[in-house]
Amino acid sequence: MRFLVYDRLLGFGDDYWIEDDRGSKVFLVDGKALRLRDTWELKDAQGRVLVDIHQKMLALRDTMVLQRSGEPLATIRRKRLSLLRNHYRVALADGSELDVSGKVLDREFAVEYDGELLAVISRRWLTVRDTYGVDVVREDADPALLIAVAVCVIHLAEKERED
Repeated sequence: MRFLVYDRLLGFGDDYWIEDDRGSKVFLVDGKALRLRDTWELKDAQGRVLVDIHQKMLALRDTMVLQRSGEPLATIRRKRLSLLRNHYRVALADGSELDVSGKVLDREFAVEYDGELLAVISRRWLTVRDTYGVDVVREDADPALLIAVAVCVIHLAEKERED
């Protein structure tokens, strides 16, 4: 499953569609303006909220929180003591972890679980400017979760670059 995400996605208060590789609108990222923290909702094509995405307010390090139906889904933060600057840890609510590493600002990175590739995020496949692809490798993976993880990791990396 391949999805196309437009880099403008990280604007606040704007809505952006994520398309599949056939050009069909699959997910809507609904940016929430006028909030104290960075906040989005990832919705399906029918408008149902799949994942709530927001910045954790009181944290020592920048942290993004994902929720599904009001329940915790995951927290995302840059790994401590990592030699790689673009290395993030996704702690899932069930206690498992996803590992995200690569050139996040260049939109060239991977999401793995226990050493197994779940998704590849890349601009290499695309000729459309300011677009990157999220290629979900495993059929049993949750595309909404992986897209939300990609959005959060890019947001955290860009915030870190600004600081």
